[in-house]
Amino acid sequence: MSSLMWLYMQFLTGCSKLTTSNTPTRSSMTSSETSPLLKNGGYLGHRNPPLTRHVVTFMKDEDGPSWVESFNFFIFGTWFNILLVFIPLSFISHIMDWDAGLIFLFSLMAIVPLAKLLGEATDQLSIKLGENMSGLLNASFGNAVEIIVGVAALLNGQLLIVQTSMLGSILSNLLLVLGCSFLAGGLYHKEGFFNRAGAQASASLMALSCITLVIPAAYASTTNAGMQNNCGDTSECPTAGLLFISRGTAILLLGVYCAYLWFQLKSHPKLFISPASSTDEPNREETAPRMGTAAAGVALLSVTVVTAFCAEYLVSSTEETAVRYSIPKPFIGVILLPIAGNAADHVTAIWMAMKNKYEITITICVGSSIQIACFVVPLLVIVGWIVDQPLTLHFHNFETIVLFVSVFLVNLLIMDGKSNYMGGLMFITLYFVIAIAFWVT
Repeated sequence: MSSLMWLYMQFLTGCSKLTTSNTPTRSSMTSSETSPLLKNGGYLGHRNPPLTRHVVTFMKDEDGPSWVESFNFFIFGTWFNILLVFIPLSFISHIMDWDAGLIFLFSLMAIVPLAKLLGEATDQLSIKLGENMSGLLNASFGNAVEIIVGVAALLNGQLLIVQTSMLGSILSNLLLVLGCSFLAGGLYHKEGFFNRAGAQASASLMALSCITLVIPAAYASTTNAGMQNNCGDTSECPTAGLLFISRGTAILLLGVYCAYLWFQLKSHPKLFISPASSTDEPNREETAPRMGTAAAGVALLSVTVVTAFCAEYLVSSTEETAVRYSIPKPFIGVILLPIAGNAADHVTAIWMAMKNKYEITITICVGSSIQIACFVVPLLVIVGWIVDQPLTLHFHNFETIVLFVSVFLVNLLIMDGKSNYMGGLMFITLYFVIAIAFWVT
């Protein structure tokens, strides 16, 4: 019996040695045997970076400026930001229920630096996104102040303020900003040059948007169906036909604007490059980012929220301010609000013209007007449709004629691809004539 037990123990020992010698070690395995089936691992101890680590890496933005450097540039980068002191004054005046005139003034002044900060955050965010995404981002947020003010007025039922502020933004960009730019640039340079083909394409689209505003006005003024409304003002209670025309036209204009973005950014970008830029191409320096990507995104979101509050305070105090201080509401919408919202663009466009960079000036002025006419106004019509506000593309005959003659003069003076101080003086003169006319409406 003992001998049998001894033989059984010897047999188990031999089997264990055989198994150990035939088992491959980790070091003896080939690379194909040790490589995981999936790229994301497969061995115990191999872990992918978690989502939180990716988020933290993005927020740190190790390749760009730090958060402290980013917001130091964002807040203290220009003397323009001195006007940020009006933001707390706007909030305090609204909460403490001060005089409506003070609330209106503080909110109006607060929007001036906020518009500059919105543009700065958009520019810094677009540096790392490439040329196409940069253009799309600027097209989306280029007129964020107008969109915010328009939506705030729309939700408050201030349809007249919505229409006049949009009209005023177009006139301000086309006449005041472009006029001051041509005038200032003409004092430093005898003649300025920009791409004539691109300017004509932009001016043609601006003319199309102007025509789409003439058609609803003609329908409401000349047809029996258009004049059959239940009140004296068609903007307050438009007919079903006028609403149908406006909403259908708004959808078509949004489609045309998307096609224009593709035309400008992808298919025909050379039409929007200055003729002199091809010779300066080797000497062009890449713009260094002054803000991290994450910091610029947070700044853009924060400024948008603050602007929304200030716009709400501004719109809610407009009615009382107009009555108490005898300021016509059309004058507030067409002149005052656009000047505040376009103050930052005004300074930039003039500065670029003085540096003989007229292509940027044309992009700021005419491009912003196209954005408002073909994107912002149709978008607000669609938003009004959603929130059950009868906003239409029907402007009063006087406003429609003012827009038509302004677009006509701009097309005449930019169609040759040249600019001088005399053209700028003509633009400014027409703008002041329009301002006087709206003061007495």
